[in-house]
Amino acid sequence: MQLASGMLLVATPALQDPNFADTVVLLLDVTEEGALGVVLNRPSQILVADVLEPWRDVVAEPEVLFRGGPVGTDGALAVGALRDPGDPPVGWRPVAGLLGMVDLDTPTELVDGTLRAMRVFAGYAGWGAGQLDGEVEEGSWYVVTSEAADAFRGDPSGLWRDVMRRQPGMLAWHVNRPVDPDLN
Repeated sequence: MQLASGMLLVATPALQDPNFADTVVLLLDVTEEGALGVVLNRPSQILVADVLEPWRDVVAEPEVLFRGGPVGTDGALAVGALRDPGDPPVGWRPVAGLLGMVDLDTPTELVDGTLRAMRVFAGYAGWGAGQLDGEVEEGSWYVVTSEAADAFRGDPSGLWRDVMRRQPGMLAWHVNRPVDPDLN
């Protein structure tokens, strides 16, 4: 499947990098220069209200920062879903469908009410030119379509399994695949 903004990367059992083992990554930007995404299923214990107080009433539950990836962990970025596609807020950058990125420097009163949901991520996952293509080819990632609700689940702990279960054909069978099938 073609890499594109809005697609999901689902870590295969072969991916043992602790930054990405058992993760689901939402791709936010894919260009010839590389790709950028955020890990959807790694909530932290840090409340958004403790670090970005103005956004406390805008974020979806759980109202915590998510660990978006190992790059730029001292910064934050936000992903949101529009209520009305014809009414994007100031500071909105579309990703795919109703999903987009929200500029956290935008005053919250200009955003509040325009989003169905929003999540804040500390850090992100980034790949240089051709790097992600190589990881997909070597079998580290399954590339699948996303659903808008994937980014805003109240309990993201079962996201990996749920995304895999809904895949067509034999890909869904990989839910139960061991790390080393030869040992099965």
